[in-house]
Amino acid sequence: MDRDLYLHETFGCDDPVLTRILERMKERDMPPISVLPSLGRLLTLLVKTAGAERVLEIGALGGYSGVCLARGLGKDGTLTSLELSPTFAEFARSNLAEAGFAEQVRYRVGPAISSLASLVLEGARFDFVFIDADKPNYANYLEYALQMALPGTLICADNVLLGDRILDSANQDASVVGMRTFVQRLTSNHRLESVGLPIGDGFAIARVAR
Repeated sequence: MDRDLYLHETFGCDDPVLTRILERMKERDMPPISVLPSLGRLLTLLVKTAGAERVLEIGALGGYSGVCLARGLGKDGTLTSLELSPTFAEFARSNLAEAGFAEQVRYRVGPAISSLASLVLEGARFDFVFIDADKPNYANYLEYALQMALPGTLICADNVLLGDRILDSANQDASVVGMRTFVQRLTSNHRLESVGLPIGDGFAIARVAR
């Protein structure tokens, strides 16, 4: 048995609800880029541990990570999820409803930058932010997240290694450059305590100072 299989079986990552979401995504030929099961469980634990009640998700896709985030909320907690595609947003909404979170999730459809700008103008505040959307804009998403963060807010991001492409200094692809900028800003901002973890495609966690 290899290490990954051992951890998967020992920590019980099999989940009928999440497995069904993946199956439905495959039936619709949606990109297979949801978070790993272990990362989904980590998101749930982080939301619970932080006691977060207002969660922002940038990038809904099929609702897999949305379910994981919502599972960490208390009964009065809310999830605001941003998604570019109306089709994906509606599909994610149906999956969250099926998982029992219809009353706790709100979707905003369109470019995330526009949705974030609107949230800032509305005075929205969040105590947990998960970034998993288009990579060239990660640094911009971070800036908006900081504008809406509370003391102690956790800001998490997936895919920070980009299949290890970020390690190649000669690679100037827009996604790679965008991710390098994001990581630099995340690690140099005096308001943030941050850590990078070698989970999946790289996972970053930062906490806004109190």
